[in-house]
Amino acid sequence: MDVLRVEGNGPLHGTVQAGGAKNAALPIFAACLLTAEEVTIENVPELSDLRFMGEILRALGATVRKSAPGVWKIQAGQIGHVAPYELVRKMRASICVLGPLVARQRKARVSMPGGCVIGTRPIDLHLKGLARLGCKIGIHSGYVEVDAADIHGDYVFLGGRQGPTVTGTANIVMAAVLTPGITRIESAACEPEVADLCDMLVKMGAQIEGIGSHYLKITGVEALHGCTHRILPDRVEAGTLLIAGAMTGGDVTVENVVPGHMRAFIDKLEECGVECHCNPAAQTIRVNGAAPRKPVDIVTLPHPGFPTDLQAQMCAMMALTPGLSIVTERIYPNRFMHVPELARMGADIAIEGPSAIIHGVSSLSGAPVMASDLRASAALVLAGLAASGETWVQRIYHLDRGYERLDAKLRSLGATIERLPVEAMPVSYIDD
Repeated sequence: MDVLRVEGNGPLHGTVQAGGAKNAALPIFAACLLTAEEVTIENVPELSDLRFMGEILRALGATVRKSAPGVWKIQAGQIGHVAPYELVRKMRASICVLGPLVARQRKARVSMPGGCVIGTRPIDLHLKGLARLGCKIGIHSGYVEVDAADIHGDYVFLGGRQGPTVTGTANIVMAAVLTPGITRIESAACEPEVADLCDMLVKMGAQIEGIGSHYLKITGVEALHGCTHRILPDRVEAGTLLIAGAMTGGDVTVENVVPGHMRAFIDKLEECGVECHCNPAAQTIRVNGAAPRKPVDIVTLPHPGFPTDLQAQMCAMMALTPGLSIVTERIYPNRFMHVPELARMGADIAIEGPSAIIHGVSSLSGAPVMASDLRASAALVLAGLAASGETWVQRIYHLDRGYERLDAKLRSLGATIERLPVEAMPVSYIDD
């Protein structure tokens, strides 16, 4: 098991490239089950979550191979309908195979995904949507079992307590593209990653109207064909790298980014006093964090609001921003596992209900910290970049789920960060 040793080394400078979006690639991998023809996917990041999804597709009978760096070829000629627990348990997003199996096989047996450290994320809206399409659904021995022999198009409403369901929208869209009749989805998630999935399905022959909006109209077709599709840039990785530049007082440009996907995030950076320059044509965003920062109030919301996946990283920056900042989490109210670890480094943060009340401090001190989830991992790395002394981030397998070579990318900007075996840590730091 590896750890990251991070040492504050002053402002970061330079240019770095964001990779393909994990949150788009996962459902797109699952969508390859919708056709017997080969699908080529480009700009795929090298992440453990995608390797797990590849394993699930192979278990279902698909041929999955990497033909070049960042390029995967998937062909689901003959497939089964059972996604087993021993694979699905590794990654909650594997529930994305439910919709394609229902559409292609007219039946599915998929292990229920577990909860996770940031809170329970049920799949009730997924099942409600499939039931609206005429599917018979049962839950037996920890598996969702779907009989879709009588599936048909219908009206589906996907709004939930925390807003539209992103993965649920992906599942219902993938189920609907091969379903007879017309399916109308109200309160669909309109995240760029959902739109990217829809764009690929259209390349495969699907008929989808309203892409990028909260209303989708899907006319079912008899079959889909193969295609080549390039995954859109990862707005969360790009945001993490931009925060790294801003909170160290540096000057960083991120390439391979779509500024239009990040308007709410950029708005908060500018409100905080960070200088931002967006170039949509060149697909770049540049930040300069030399000016004094100001406190802000942030509320996470479904797209186009401020993304929950950048909440922890902004908490890290606001911990070093003078004044009182308030960060309210409306998507996953329990998503503050990073706060006690930031406090170990000297941050002054109190949790009150769904909000983090942050009193900015003048400095943080390096310390051994424990990553609890993917985005918390990134927040602790960022805090280490701006802290004095050494920060040792443990359990970085969480980080590797969603960031490709983050340590190498930060080093290219001048950061002092290295990946080491856990045995390299001071003995007193090692978690038993």
